[in-house]
Amino acid sequence: MTNDLTTRLQAELDQFKTDGVYKRLNYLDGMQSARTRMEGRGDVVILSSNNYLGLCDVPEVIAAGKAALDRFGAGTGSVRFICGTFTIHREIEQVLAKFVGTEASLTYVSCWSANEGLAPTLMGEQDAVISDRLNHASIIDEVRLAKVIAKCQTAVYEHSDMADLKAKLEAFKGCRHKLVITDGVFSMEGDVAKLADIVTLARQYGATVAVDDSHATGVMGKTGRGTPEHCGVLGEIDIITSTLGKALGGAAGGFTAASTAVCDYLTQRSRPMLFSNALPPTVAGSAMAAVRYLEAHPERVTKLHENARWFRSALQEAGFKPLPGETPIIPVILGETSRAIQMSNMLLDEGVFVTGFGYPVVPQGHARVRCQVSAAHTKEHLEMALAAFKKVGTKLGVI
Repeated sequence: MTNDLTTRLQAELDQFKTDGVYKRLNYLDGMQSARTRMEGRGDVVILSSNNYLGLCDVPEVIAAGKAALDRFGAGTGSVRFICGTFTIHREIEQVLAKFVGTEASLTYVSCWSANEGLAPTLMGEQDAVISDRLNHASIIDEVRLAKVIAKCQTAVYEHSDMADLKAKLEAFKGCRHKLVITDGVFSMEGDVAKLADIVTLARQYGATVAVDDSHATGVMGKTGRGTPEHCGVLGEIDIITSTLGKALGGAAGGFTAASTAVCDYLTQRSRPMLFSNALPPTVAGSAMAAVRYLEAHPERVTKLHENARWFRSALQEAGFKPLPGETPIIPVILGETSRAIQMSNMLLDEGVFVTGFGYPVVPQGHARVRCQVSAAHTKEHLEMALAAFKKVGTKLGVI
């Protein structure tokens, strides 16, 4: 039996398909690698993954997850403060804090949970939260929650506009606490936050800086310690949230890294911490091994950026106009959502999996295919992808 809600939703879904904006899931039938098997497609080159360092299928990372599974079991069965805290949680939190340059850290089941548990917990009616316009959806929801739950003031500054950020800080000068939140690497644009300038402004106005470094942990900086290392402010960021589900093994999980007091307070009051099961031990084990592997193999970061520079330059030479940048996120802007999805589908027909993004993920008229390069890509993989882009781009009149 259907009801009015189901009927309406089905009609909208049908319209998505008519408009060419319906997102179809593609099922991988192998490990998340630079090249893997896709159900119904055979072998494809993956150019649409956050597996930036290619650590998802590294034997040491897999073995560590299996060892944690054998020792601690399949899951925690509870939230942290009841009986869901294991010794491996303490161990990985120490490793993560040291890696990103803070006193302490606290793991969550996702970085989305870490973000949603941050500002609404730490801020109050006398405080203000200021967010970059292009921040991730989890930060947008975090700020909304802070406004409703903590009843603090909120504002959005124009993307990476330091004059506008200064104006917002000036407007909230009388607030008890001011929290500036930014992505480290902006996932849809691939650009880097002006962290050094943000830190300078924050210190001038007595504000706290929080950075979501999900697309930068393991990626940016000479040793992969993220945008703080890349921008020369390692150890100067008050709060870092990030993920274990991208460069650090690609499983799941997130964390908040900050002072001991902040992490302890979040343990006491953060709702995602108090009401969600703890991070599965197998994820903690594999992510910890990923950090240690990266520390022993910093050349992975070097290889990642060599690949990214080559592919961005090759796309430009072929006639495409990828957004400029210094990260392995390489968006090719196409305009309409249907066009981005069409190009994505045609590239997949050529054996290259790269996702098309449109509204509401990005603004109307700014749809794109977002290429994400990995340290695991070989020159052969990238040359194959480039050939597919040239073929499809010519057919669509993009080049």
